[in-house]
Amino acid sequence: MNLKKLKEIWKYEEQYSFKGWDFSHINNRMEEEALPWDYKKIVKSYIRDEKILLDMGTGGGEFLLSLNPAPGKTYVTESYLPNIELCKEILTPYGIEVRPVFDDSHLPFDDDYFDIAINRHESFCLWEINRILKPGGLFITQQVGGMNNREISKFLLGEYPNITDIDLNLDKILQEAKNTGMKIIDTGEYFPKTYFYDIGAFVFYAKIIEWEFPGFSVERCFDKLIELQDKLEKQGHIETLEHRYFLIVEKQ
Repeated sequence: MNLKKLKEIWKYEEQYSFKGWDFSHINNRMEEEALPWDYKKIVKSYIRDEKILLDMGTGGGEFLLSLNPAPGKTYVTESYLPNIELCKEILTPYGIEVRPVFDDSHLPFDDDYFDIAINRHESFCLWEINRILKPGGLFITQQVGGMNNREISKFLLGEYPNITDIDLNLDKILQEAKNTGMKIIDTGEYFPKTYFYDIGAFVFYAKIIEWEFPGFSVERCFDKLIELQDKLEKQGHIETLEHRYFLIVEKQ
């Protein structure tokens, strides 16, 4: 095991450019266990050209464009400044309006405006979503739960450095939905495994998911990364436990 060479490779991955929400750089170097539901299929079963659609936290718009949304009736929100400019460049030609949002409790839309709001792995305020939906409007979300990557983050960085709320789970959002007066249509929760087939791919991943790996760097975590490398060479991969849940609710 050439430690100097490994560090060079991992530092390259740590500094690799990342735009939008595009993980294609490591597509063939990691594998996510399939969820028991298909979020894209669920969303597509509800959207129609005549419906006004909001995609919250669209990233670079990659997922939204895969849905072939109706021009002139589709809006997106985004809070990450580089992505806002990227979205304006990519999505505006498709007739999709981009709105910057920096406060989940104040969305820049009128009351009772949207037929459907979708949200894939972005924070939200359910009371505010209820406000902007039309009566009978739907909120469809898939979320990352509070147990996501928590054990491997602890291994690398010490006792629970992960700054996400450990109580983010399906039960919590169901209670919020009931408090908001929304009708629950469908739900699900699962703890899938993700497999990494080289440590460089994991370094790229961990550097991006900074809220789950705060302070992570190759330099700081080098000894722990070497332990992961040793494990990978013995079993062909390393794995991490993730946490997902989804919810469909209707405004009454």
